[in-house]
Amino acid sequence: MKKALIIIGDASETLDTMYPYYRLQEAGIQPVVAAPEKRKYQMVMHEVKPGWTITKEWEGYTIDSEIAFSDVTPSDYAGIFFSGGRAPEYIRYDPSLVEITKFFFKNDLPIASVCHGVEIPAYADCVRGRRMATVEKCRFDLEACGGIFVNEPCVIDKNLVSGRTYHDNGYYLAPWIKMLQDVEST
Repeated sequence: MKKALIIIGDASETLDTMYPYYRLQEAGIQPVVAAPEKRKYQMVMHEVKPGWTITKEWEGYTIDSEIAFSDVTPSDYAGIFFSGGRAPEYIRYDPSLVEITKFFFKNDLPIASVCHGVEIPAYADCVRGRRMATVEKCRFDLEACGGIFVNEPCVIDKNLVSGRTYHDNGYYLAPWIKMLQDVEST
């Protein structure tokens, strides 16, 4: 069975993480949750409430990481998914995660990113010249690192598929999963 990494940390967005997790299972692809350490992580839910100008955050479900970034062998996986939430802002500095990220971009394997997930490939210097969707508040991170912001629910740039928020799950995940299904098994 093909495997795909789902990259998370504490405060990953619940819907950004769980919807792809179950969609991968439906497609016959094994989701493997990877994080800084192998342990239970607290996810969150985000929403801009009416009348608010910033995002409100609530605790969501928890999820177990099956593998630490330092133990990942990237060639064992058909693709990678960068979940959103606040986690990417903190985990992007992990040297093992940076190397994992560079592997998928260098080898043109299927990559998906939503919301703040863009902060990981941006920090890893993998977005130069690439078109991506993300939330408006991450536009600076993307553009400062040479990426091109596109405000659409699904942006496909070669092997890279991205969406703005969990509201876009129904648009960008299917093309990414199709790419994964088309990858020859290793």
